[in-house]
Amino acid sequence: MSKEYELIELPNGIRVIHKQVTHTKIANIGLMLDIGSRDELPEEQGLAHFMEHMVFKGTKKRNSFHIIDRLESLGGELNAYTTKEKICFYATLLDIHLEKAVDLLTDIVFNSTFLEKQIVKERKVILEEMSMYKDTPEDAIQDDFDEQLFPNHQLGKNILGTEKTVQSFTQKDFKQFLDRNLNTEKIILSSVGNYPASKIKKLADKYLKPIPHKNHTPQRNWFEGYEPTTVAVDKAISQAHFAMGMPSLSIKDKNRIPFFFVVNLLGGPSMNARLNLSLREKHGLVYGVDASYAPYLEVGSFAVYFATDPKNLKKSQRIVLKEIENLKNKPLGSLQLQKAKNQIKGQMALSEENKSAIMLMMAKSQLDLNKIPDLDSVFKKIDVITSKDIQELATTYLPLDQMSSLAYLPK
Repeated sequence: MSKEYELIELPNGIRVIHKQVTHTKIANIGLMLDIGSRDELPEEQGLAHFMEHMVFKGTKKRNSFHIIDRLESLGGELNAYTTKEKICFYATLLDIHLEKAVDLLTDIVFNSTFLEKQIVKERKVILEEMSMYKDTPEDAIQDDFDEQLFPNHQLGKNILGTEKTVQSFTQKDFKQFLDRNLNTEKIILSSVGNYPASKIKKLADKYLKPIPHKNHTPQRNWFEGYEPTTVAVDKAISQAHFAMGMPSLSIKDKNRIPFFFVVNLLGGPSMNARLNLSLREKHGLVYGVDASYAPYLEVGSFAVYFATDPKNLKKSQRIVLKEIENLKNKPLGSLQLQKAKNQIKGQMALSEENKSAIMLMMAKSQLDLNKIPDLDSVFKKIDVITSKDIQELATTYLPLDQMSSLAYLPK
């Protein structure tokens, strides 16, 4: 644990992490649970995300209006998200109202009632969300590609679920899902603000300490047996959308940070990423392109995504393959390498200015790694990367003959 953070563990196993920052009157606070869509049974697909919606619809002492109005009326924000391995509920507000946020977050996470009439109402909202999502090919293709990379496995399932499963959920399903998966030793209260750890500990003692200890640890099925596939689907769209990639490194792999550096060099968010320079700036074939790397518990996923005019699809694909091969065959000069290191370190330093992002990062790192790497230690891992390391990483973890691809083609 970095000295920048303070860690407190409650008797029930819930951990509290706090980072005190000066020159702000804003508190960023969240409750993160080590539960996600990968913990659903086949008939429960979409239940974790549905549950994220439902906790805002009523608790034993608050109705939906009181939940929504509690922080919004103070100028604060209450939000949530679900991933394949996490569910998080978080708030941003003036720090003088910190206790109200801790009270509300605790209430919705541990005291939600999941009333049937609210389930019926929210089901319509989620079905609309699914329809909207399917109408956005740049979003839909990435989920469909996950299913292609991780077939017949929870990591490949769409977080939103299917129309059939979403239509089937009852109050009993939500309660059974929580009862089966809730582990207080896998819950983090994360806080960033200009107040001491003693203040957040006092609030945690008041609101979280009374929560009964639960140690349910369902076995997550390990993914194995990947085989590369090539899929093309006709869609009622005007552009061709294309994704390619393969399973990759896990969250605990020693090469995770160096590989992230390679992916950032290839297709990170900067305009001077190699794929953007080739596909957009040099050839004018795409509006945007990105390479992404998402690490999970035992595996990760690497993917490249872009959209282009159908007549330019094959040329764009060839350019992507060429840029990946260049990483393997053309070593970076010392100046190029240093510029790439300075760039990724600058990106990371800028993200440290986002207090909400820091709060979420602390919680996730503590759950996944049981520690929070400080920026200096990450920088040191980046500083020792050599040009030869980049070539070896690209050769080992980006073999073209193991890449899968998915294309959405206009009808």
